[in-house]
Amino acid sequence: MLSVKDLYVAYGQSEALHGINLEAGKQETVAIMGRNGMGKTTFFKSLIGLLPTKSGSISVDGQDVTRDESYRRVAKGIAYVPQGRMIFPTLTVEENIQTGLENDKDKVIPDEIYALFPVLWDMRRRKGGNLSGGQQQQLAISRALVTNPKVLLLDEPTEGIQPSIIKDIAKALNEIRRMRGITIIVSEQVLSFALDVADRLFVIEGGRLVYETAREDTDIDRIKHYLSV
Repeated sequence: MLSVKDLYVAYGQSEALHGINLEAGKQETVAIMGRNGMGKTTFFKSLIGLLPTKSGSISVDGQDVTRDESYRRVAKGIAYVPQGRMIFPTLTVEENIQTGLENDKDKVIPDEIYALFPVLWDMRRRKGGNLSGGQQQQLAISRALVTNPKVLLLDEPTEGIQPSIIKDIAKALNEIRRMRGITIIVSEQVLSFALDVADRLFVIEGGRLVYETAREDTDIDRIKHYLSV
């Protein structure tokens, strides 16, 4: 569903990603783990088209998106929940979700969105800026989901969120994958969350993928060593 081959990305003259290779199948969840500054967000921004590819290729469900602008990548099936959530604080919950329905004639939010995140139904008339961090994260995921993605990218979804809500988000992601059959790529520093959601885990360090494991074979101490400063 997602295929990344020999991906190189640079900020000006400074190369940030050095030959990333990654494939994720339909209904698979993959976690990209690593410390801050190791290339997780750069990788995600390159997948959604916010950073240009220096060389290599990105394809979604067999369609090449390497040179496409972001909105074309969304049309071909990528949705992105950025680090820090980036919801619209002055819009209501309902209006925030409807921004993901820009190309939908009726802008009707599917019932399943509120079924996944009941708190958003209760707060649908409330301004996004008045929600807690965990609620804003659920809102950001909902906004991405209404675009009917094939691949959902989540950049550091647990950042600044209390542990009980992290468990709720993990449960919702597993439910989304089961219901929608979508592929989920999540960047993360919280190992327990990654193990709750991911079929495979990768570690990124210095813009390179340096470790890959199936969840059941995960060497927890090795990953903790990569994540420790």
